[in-house]
Amino acid sequence: MRIGIDIDGTLTDIEKFQLDFGSKFFSEYNKFIVNPNGYESAEVFNVDDKLDNKFWDKYYFDYLKNEPIRRFAHEIIKKLKDEGNEIYIITARRGGNTISDEENKNLTKAWLDKNDVKYEKLIFSPEEKLNTCLENKIDIMVEDKPTNINIISTKIPVICINAGYNQHCKGNNIYRAYSWYDVYHKIKNII
Repeated sequence: MRIGIDIDGTLTDIEKFQLDFGSKFFSEYNKFIVNPNGYESAEVFNVDDKLDNKFWDKYYFDYLKNEPIRRFAHEIIKKLKDEGNEIYIITARRGGNTISDEENKNLTKAWLDKNDVKYEKLIFSPEEKLNTCLENKIDIMVEDKPTNINIISTKIPVICINAGYNQHCKGNNIYRAYSWYDVYHKIKNII
């Protein structure tokens, strides 16, 4: 089976990162958490794109390099590979004002290596990942972004990594998981 796995919010806890680092950064501008269930940091703190970009300019490099992997993620991915599954890391990560696309790709590869994440292919996809999943014959996707969960699940099963911002994602082909061992359990019960 080909398993697609997102990075941000799936292998990392971007929700916690945005709440923690966003609270620190935006408090300097008298901006505080107004929507803890927002997907983007701009929604969480109700700030404009200019201020949100300043936040990511300050923290993106450190996030790419040092954000911890979710507990047991690499262990479950190894287990899935050992059982004969193919792992495709599918991310919409891009460079920005302070990091080029090439540096972003290199930092992402280094982070996956550092965290012992084994995979067949690393794909830098557009934000909307359904076509990428279909082109790569993905059988099941592990994802946290609400729009991707809802769109991808129209064609293939999606394991939804539980977060405040994706609670409304429900329906056919959507299976909510609360930990990486729960991801494994859901995958084993879907196939």
